[in-house]
Amino acid sequence: MRLRREHPWPRTEAEALAVQEELRPLVRTVPLAGPPRLIAGLDVAYVGAHGAAEDRVAAAVVVLDATTLEPVDRATAVGTAGFPYVPGLFAFRELPVLVRALERLTVDPDVLLCDGQGLAHPRRFGLACHLGVLTGVPTLGVAKTPLLGEWTEPGPGRGATADVHDRGEIVARVVRTQTGVKPVTVSVGHLIDLDDATAVVLGAARRYRLPETTRLADRLCRDVAQGASVARGVPVSSPTGP
Repeated sequence: MRLRREHPWPRTEAEALAVQEELRPLVRTVPLAGPPRLIAGLDVAYVGAHGAAEDRVAAAVVVLDATTLEPVDRATAVGTAGFPYVPGLFAFRELPVLVRALERLTVDPDVLLCDGQGLAHPRRFGLACHLGVLTGVPTLGVAKTPLLGEWTEPGPGRGATADVHDRGEIVARVVRTQTGVKPVTVSVGHLIDLDDATAVVLGAARRYRLPETTRLADRLCRDVAQGASVARGVPVSSPTGP
């Protein structure tokens, strides 16, 4: 698949903030046109991450049939973060390598599920928003915990939800994907609304807390990073931060 929109990748915090400011008005929250046929999970792992621009990043994309949850395609890429860790600008460390992996797919997913946030971001432009604007594909964020805002604990059963509020806005939803387990946080990225994003996540999380898209992409990027780490003699780590 190819990007619908591109921009120069920033090297400084000021340049990154300017990119977010430019692209944020392009985000659209709309219902899906219909049930997705192919859903893709995206994730990254780091090889000896220290928060530096020189950190090595392994990205993975796994595409599943939305009905059967069977894998249809997958792609990986390894590269350099190119941007230091700065709270609220985490996407700039991951997107360049994620985009390379996406461009290696042989099919076009209908929905992208990012391991991160969308509108649930201090400037309402998290990783899922950014990726959705660049690709023109409906994109959502599904994270293990909320990044910001206030919410009440949802009921104990699968499918129970509670909206996350921040500064008078609904920015995400905590969703109980399995009875009795800790909920995940779902947020809109681009070209999808919160109800449809919730439905996609629940449809992809039939057996475990995390959607199958996230589980498989996490496993694949870790395997790729492990191979790179063996070659470099450094440990693998998972990303943290908004």
